[in-house]
Amino acid sequence: MHMPEPRELIAQIDDARARTLTLIEGLDAKQLMGPRLPTVNPLRWEIGHAAYFHEYWVLRQHLGEAPGRPDVDHLYDSINIHHDTRWDLPLPPLEATLAYMDGVRERVCHHLEHDEPDPRRDYLAQYAVFHEDMHTEAFTYTRQTLGYPPPATGVTADPAWSAGGLDGDAEIPGGTFLLGASQDDGFVFDNEKWAHPVAVAPFRIARAAVSNTEFADFVEDGGYGRPELWDEEGWAWRSVAGLEHPVYWRRGDDGWEWRHFDRWEPLPAHAAVIHVSWYEARAWCRWAGRRLPTEVEWEVAAAGEPGADGTTLAPVKRRFPWGDAPPDPTRANLDGRALGTVDVGALPAGDSAFGCRQMIGNAWEWTDTPFGPYPGFTPDMYRDYSMPLFGQTRVLRGGGWATRSRLIRNTWRNYYGPDRNDVFAGFRTCAA
Repeated sequence: MHMPEPRELIAQIDDARARTLTLIEGLDAKQLMGPRLPTVNPLRWEIGHAAYFHEYWVLRQHLGEAPGRPDVDHLYDSINIHHDTRWDLPLPPLEATLAYMDGVRERVCHHLEHDEPDPRRDYLAQYAVFHEDMHTEAFTYTRQTLGYPPPATGVTADPAWSAGGLDGDAEIPGGTFLLGASQDDGFVFDNEKWAHPVAVAPFRIARAAVSNTEFADFVEDGGYGRPELWDEEGWAWRSVAGLEHPVYWRRGDDGWEWRHFDRWEPLPAHAAVIHVSWYEARAWCRWAGRRLPTEVEWEVAAAGEPGADGTTLAPVKRRFPWGDAPPDPTRANLDGRALGTVDVGALPAGDSAFGCRQMIGNAWEWTDTPFGPYPGFTPDMYRDYSMPLFGQTRVLRGGGWATRSRLIRNTWRNYYGPDRNDVFAGFRTCAA
């Protein structure tokens, strides 16, 4: 994989910024600050922080330029500004924030367009685009968390999204598998480095993620009231939260409903369940006699191929479940197009070599693996991207419906605390 040319980076920067602006459209001054919650940031702070990242790494650290505002380090440095204090900062008004953001964008793009070739500059610009992409997904789940109207990222519903369920397991042979990214993969994050051999025993993994209907069966069977189905920590979390069903569900006159941004809608029966924590996923697995996959098993099912005789793994890996071609709407639900998950049986063109569907897009998928370093780990220049979360979070794979398609691939590792039920996370299971 090659690194993008400067003109491609400029297009990505403009696209990421357009998405940021779309995700704050229609929000008033009060909504752009929002309540002080541990799972979200004030949006007026967060959009400035996204631009600050471009400025800090590309313009200041690499090119030696001065900041666009004298106070930016005291406003937008997420490492040194504690999360809970961000609502108390003397943030500039929205108009001034947007002017700062536009100034940073113009300066970065000017260097990309007019300067001599500079691989380090381009690497940092790519990193900043992906950082903003991650924040635009956070802007999206913030709108869901706070009950704001849906963003204007969706397209007309595709009938192919309503494909129903998909039953059954894929049989995955054992063998040796190279877990992680290779040095031929182009830009990768530090926690993906580097591919290393692991032994994999044969296993069976669901061809599809768990659907709303399948999760509702657990709820209807009293799953939220049975402590024997939960980890001790998970039961304590459920008890404190007072949950009797997923956080955005309620019982309506005609069945289950869910809050989709600012409105209540019938729960889509066959769509992938999301907004469930790792604790909830594990409880469902115990109820169903299943288990979560390890992240090794997940990556094997997504990226691996069977050997010639079908009894072992081939010594090859795919960048995406379907091959090496980039994602498109026939293969993966990404980029906010559907404004939610689609049916778990949809998008068969995105199947992996083993017949697993939607392993990229639709719903982030919890694994059973704690987030930790691969052998020989060394942090990239943004040292706090991975290291502070090692041992504190669980690995998720595959991307969700709001994830940007340029960001995701089979080796990409996400990580959240096991209590997070606000993000676009669901799960698929393995045979126990």
